[in-house]
Amino acid sequence: MQIFFLTLFPKVFHAFLNSSLLEKAQKKKLVTFNIIPIRDFAKDKHKRVDDSPYGGGEGMLLKADVLYAAWKHAIAGKKSKSAKTILLSPQGQLLTQSVAKKLTRHKKLIFVCGHYEGVDERFIKLCVDEEISIGNYVLMGGELPALVLAETVVRLLPGVVGNAKSLDEDSLEHGLLKYPQYTRPKEFMGLDVPEVLLSGNHKAVLEWKTNQRLMQTKKKRPDLC
Repeated sequence: MQIFFLTLFPKVFHAFLNSSLLEKAQKKKLVTFNIIPIRDFAKDKHKRVDDSPYGGGEGMLLKADVLYAAWKHAIAGKKSKSAKTILLSPQGQLLTQSVAKKLTRHKKLIFVCGHYEGVDERFIKLCVDEEISIGNYVLMGGELPALVLAETVVRLLPGVVGNAKSLDEDSLEHGLLKYPQYTRPKEFMGLDVPEVLLSGNHKAVLEWKTNQRLMQTKKKRPDLC
């Protein structure tokens, strides 16, 4: 998979993308990340990427022509036909595991990181396939949402997570949260590991985990029930 980030702030991405499983996924050649500075495609000598909105209003908008030039650069190549362009926006559909799974079907993803007051609507109509939000709140730009989306998608790619079975037991899989988990020491500040997990009875452990997933979901996220 190829993932392109169109951004005004390329420095934001390097440390995150070159850490943990995302770094390993690149070394395994399961994904490549491409950071495209939007400002490089500004046409005037001042490298201006924004302007005031027609009709008045607060703030500035990212210019359609500059964004389009950056997008054309990203869309080029053999995999352009399978590319999907996503604008990270509070107006988009909420990111869920099912949304992330659908995105894994694409060989090429282009994440557009908005900034300032927003993006010229003409760019959205011409180039954007989908808008995605990571929550019902507003950030200063789309860089952090783009990184959240990238990690959510990449960890679902075959070979990225060492134990693929663990993905099936993640929170939110099958509409349930994960069961409580414990490790050494057996006792900590008066709290013990549940005896069933020490029993060696695989059937009993599986039943406990299933019941705990139901109980955790009902307690913490009743909206999922």
